Amino acid sequence: MRFRLFIWCLLALALSGHAASAGSILISAAEAALPPAPAAANLALATRGITRRPNVILVSPEASVTSPFNLDFKFRAHGGSAIKPDSFHLIYLKKPTVDLTARVKPFVTAKGVKMEGAEAPPGRHAIKVTIADSAGRKTSAIFVLNVLK
Repeated sequence: MRFRLFIWCLLALALSGHAASAGSILISAAEAALPPAPAAANLALATRGITRRPNVILVSPEASVTSPFNLDFKFRAHGGSAIKPDSFHLIYLKKPTVDLTARVKPFVTAKGVKMEGAEAPPGRHAIKVTIADSAGRKTSAIFVLNVLK
């Protein structure tokens, strides 16, 4: 009887949302241990002239963080176009590169990315964000996440 009561209490706690829950793994320890990408892969392409490509702005984390942390990007389209959330890609710049898109996709909207409780091991992690707008214009931005112990 006590065992059944114990099980019911555990079930009630889990369903109430008060149970401790793990965050979302953004970068695993095994991926972080991969060798860094060649320096050429981290270079942003230079463009000439006026461009109306969308902007990607890293809102959070602003500085060094501890894991878990909130990953927050804002997207901004120009010239009457709209952001296409399906065009979003997130790549971890390692050798070989690691596609993180599927892990972040549930948190992507046309306004940006809001991923609470993102987990990554300590270290400097270079990630490349790519997004496109309804006019077919693509942009990429590279950010370095500095995760402390």
